[in-house]
Amino acid sequence: MYATAGNAALKQYQQVGAEGQVADADGHRLVMLLFEGALERINAARAALEAGNLARKGELIGKAVTILGGLRETLDFEAGGEVAENLDRLYDYMQRRLLEAHVKNRPELMQEVAGLLRPLAEAWAAMPEEARRMPLPNDRI
Repeated sequence: MYATAGNAALKQYQQVGAEGQVADADGHRLVMLLFEGALERINAARAALEAGNLARKGELIGKAVTILGGLRETLDFEAGGEVAENLDRLYDYMQRRLLEAHVKNRPELMQEVAGLLRPLAEAWAAMPEEARRMPLPNDRI
């Protein structure tokens, strides 16, 4: 389903300013950092909107959209098949909803995306340790 997070996830995460945490992270942790980073930025964007700071809201939504793009880049369609395809469509939907939330200043759309992303992050975090160590196909590191 996911290729090793490797370069794609590392690149996306570095673009949003969290280089310090990724130095020693493995692929599983890199994807977890992407989930966490997206959720943090979505929540902060919602707070910025509620505070009337539209510039900050736009900046944070842009970063969340970039992180979702990083999650899409880590998908391994060959190994993940239909699951990877469904995740790709879901991440695309989330990106579009965040852009709509930005343009229309609709915090409920940000909440919708966070509500879709949170269970994925929780499932990723709950992955058994032995599955985290399994070699993944198409290693991009």
